[in-house]
Amino acid sequence: MRSVTAPRTTVLPPYTAQLRVYEPLAAYPEPDRSAWQAYAAAHGPDAQGPGRPVTGAALAEQRGALARLAALTPRPLPDREDGRAYVRVQDGVTYICPWTTRLRAWLALQELPRALPAHLVDTVLPPALRAAAESDRAQWQQDHPDARPWIMTSRWEVPLRWFLAFGEEDRCHLPADTPADGERPDPAALFYLTPMVQARRRVARAYRVLREKAPDGVLAGGAEEVGRWLEEFHPRSLVELDYGGLVQLLGPKGLAEEHSVGELAAGLAALRSGDTEEAVRVHEALTGRWRRVLALRQSS
Repeated sequence: MRSVTAPRTTVLPPYTAQLRVYEPLAAYPEPDRSAWQAYAAAHGPDAQGPGRPVTGAALAEQRGALARLAALTPRPLPDREDGRAYVRVQDGVTYICPWTTRLRAWLALQELPRALPAHLVDTVLPPALRAAAESDRAQWQQDHPDARPWIMTSRWEVPLRWFLAFGEEDRCHLPADTPADGERPDPAALFYLTPMVQARRRVARAYRVLREKAPDGVLAGGAEEVGRWLEEFHPRSLVELDYGGLVQLLGPKGLAEEHSVGELAAGLAALRSGDTEEAVRVHEALTGRWRRVLALRQSS
């Protein structure tokens, strides 16, 4: 088993956040369980304990995605699933979060027309490539009707609905660390990690309040969406929100002051108690902050 080391690299992750679910090995049916057990034994954990990030593995995943897009003939998705995963070991239990790169690529393709103008979509991925990928997806989904991703991805922002699953006590902030030998510093990290039981309870509680007090709001629908997704997994799983490359956008000061999870929880508490004015103030402050981060994608 390889040792866990901090990554030292000149490659910075893209401005992408991920919401991940790690299921215990026991949750996987055979032959998947044995395959993941062998994978974990061969590769070792990406994070040993709750206070460590999976930064090195995340960079490896993102390098693979960039290599596919940079090819002379861009490939919108890999030919097959790569059989790789994030591995966490906590309290002696091994947890697996499969990358399911091909499935997530299909989902991203479905979102692409909503994210870019039509002419840009055709430039990035010609219609013939998209049509072939969609045909492959339809056939694969017919053979795997229960398939779902263990990872949700968001570019340039963290959706407010993702914060609902966590508490401030789950926060882990690791500032960039400059080694004594003058090498490139370890990248900063900000992530939240919580047991599935806690995540489901928090989302369900938030959804009840939002459904009662603000049923037409976007956040109520988002809470329902996240709650349904979490119900797909083993109850003893772990749920992680990783800010990933967004830490580069926030900067050291902004990262240290980033407490959206706690602020949203305070806003929900105000809404629950009937203080609508305070709840609206918190919500507007949060959406405004993340709107400013999102606007950076237009900068050059």
